[in-house]
This record gives sequence, C-alpha cells and structure tokens, in this order.
Amino acid sequence: MTERKGPVLIEIEDEGPAPSPAEAPPVTEEADLPSGQAMQTMAAIAARPRSRLAAWFWRLLGAVFTFGLSLWAWDFVSGLVARNWILGTIAVALLGLFLVVALAIVIREWAALARLGRLDAIHRAAEAARNANDLAAARRVTEKVEALYRGRAELAWAVERLAERKGDAFDADALFDLTERSLLQPLDTAARAEVEAAARQVATATAFIPIALADVIAALTANLRMIRRIAEIYGGRGGTLGAWRLTRAVFTHLVATGAVAMGDDLLGSLGGGHLLAKVSRRFGEGLVNGALTARVGIAAMEVCRPLPFRAETRPSVSGTVQRALRGLFGKARG
Repeated sequence: MTERKGPVLIEIEDEGPAPSPAEAPPVTEEADLPSGQAMQTMAAIAARPRSRLAAWFWRLLGAVFTFGLSLWAWDFVSGLVARNWILGTIAVALLGLFLVVALAIVIREWAALARLGRLDAIHRAAEAARNANDLAAARRVTEKVEALYRGRAELAWAVERLAERKGDAFDADALFDLTERSLLQPLDTAARAEVEAAARQVATATAFIPIALADVIAALTANLRMIRRIAEIYGGRGGTLGAWRLTRAVFTHLVATGAVAMGDDLLGSLGGGHLLAKVSRRFGEGLVNGALTARVGIAAMEVCRPLPFRAETRPSVSGTVQRALRGLFGKARG
C-alpha cells in the first residue's frame, strides 16, 4: 500500500451561506452588573402593602392565643393552689411579675410610638410655619424643639446658646436656620456616622457571605438597627414596634420614588464602581447594597429630623458611601 502524499480534500455538503458576525446578538454588560438584590428584597418585604384581611387574621389569632393562654394559666394556678398552698402562692407571684413586665413593655412601646408621632408633628408644623413665614408659629416650634433636647447633657450648651440668640431672629427662616445650626448640626453628624457604619456593615456582609438569604437577613438587621439609632439620636427613641413602623414608612417612600431600584447609577457615581463590579460581582453587590443602605439612612434622617434640611446641607449618597467604604475594597480592587 503506497503512502499518499499531499493535501487531503474532504467534501462538505453545501448547507447555505455561513452566518455573518453582524447577525450575532449584541453583548450587554448591564445584565452582569450588580443590582443590590439583598436590599431590593428587603425593601420589598418592608414596604409590602398591608392587607386588612391579613391584619384582622393576625389580630384574631393573637386574641384567641392570648385568651387560651390566660385560661390555661388560671386553671394551672387555681389547681396548684388547691393542691398545695405554698406552691400556688409562688405561682401567683411569678404570674403577677410576668404581667407587670408585660405591662411595662406595652407602656414602653406606646411611649415610643408617641415620641415618633411628636417628631412628625413638629416636622409638619415647622414646614407650615416656614412656608407661611409665620414668626409666632416658628417660635412655638422652636420652643418644642428646645423642650425635646433640653434634658440631654451633650446639647445643654447648644440649648443655652439658642435661648440667648433666638430673640435676634425677626423672621421664621432666620429662626429655623439658627435652630438647625445650633441644635441639629451635632445630631446630624452623629446620624451620618450611624449611616456610614451601617453601609460598611451591609457592604461587607454582602461581599463575604455567599448565601443569598443570609445577606438579606444581615441587611435587614443592619438597616433596622440603623433606623432605630437614628430615631434615638433625634429624640424618637423608638421601640420595636416604632422602629418597624418607621422602617416601613422609609422603605415605602423609597420604593414609591424608585430609589431602591437604582443600582447602576450608584456604581457610576462611586469611584471605581464599574471596575470593581467587573472584577468581582460579589464585591460589586456589596458596593451597591452599601450605597442603598446609605440612601435608606439619609431618608430615615429626613423622616426623624424635627426640622427639614434647609440651613444644613442634606447628606449626599455618594459622599456618605465613599467615606464609609474608603479602603474597604481597596485590596480587592487591586
């Protein structure tokens, strides 16, 4: 058998013209960009509209459970007293202590809701007085703000200074500007520190926790703590129910304005955001979730602040995130 030399030709059936590269679908990079899924999921949970039917279901379920628990406790204590007087007395004392603690919790939650309502009332009164340029109404609002912070040691000097200088203001705008600079400026600084800490925590948790549900829980916990601390800084001191009610109000506003869904614009406003997202999607998600947390914190400052931002500049999201995340992802970007 002779060895064949030269090229070997293989005939291929004609299947038509080959596809052109121009017919290929375009490659979109936006689909691979992080969107802050953890924060968007948390916002959807917090801002979910309440159903009256579901609300009545949980109320009636709680009433039935409480009624049944009360009957069981009564039968248990009365039966124990009938069997053994000493053990029955101990059971009655423990049950009484439990009821006292439960009543104290209820009173604390009611007081927390009342404080948040007081902040909201002062905020609305201040806006009305400023819009109408009503000096008398502005003085009444300023007195309420002074009363709100008079008992705080760190603001004692600021309250005294405001009391000395507020008589020099002859219009509502000047009086409110003086009140903002005197009383609210140190509170704004403390609130911004809380926002930066929460943004840093959420960004780190999202970047380093690979489990989807875990980063949602971490983001929800950090945001609830941040909103509660901001309320405490401005004088709200909200309890558990008050903090959740405030959280729902903040996220409902953000979802209604579409602010939570804007993830790509946050990457563009932060230095190296797009580059970091291309290098690592997890770090990009952390960056976006941290920026969205900062946006939530700034919205909480606006809601909890007794006076709207006028004399003092409203904190920017990009500046807050840059201060919070400065150097956090530097090694990853390198």
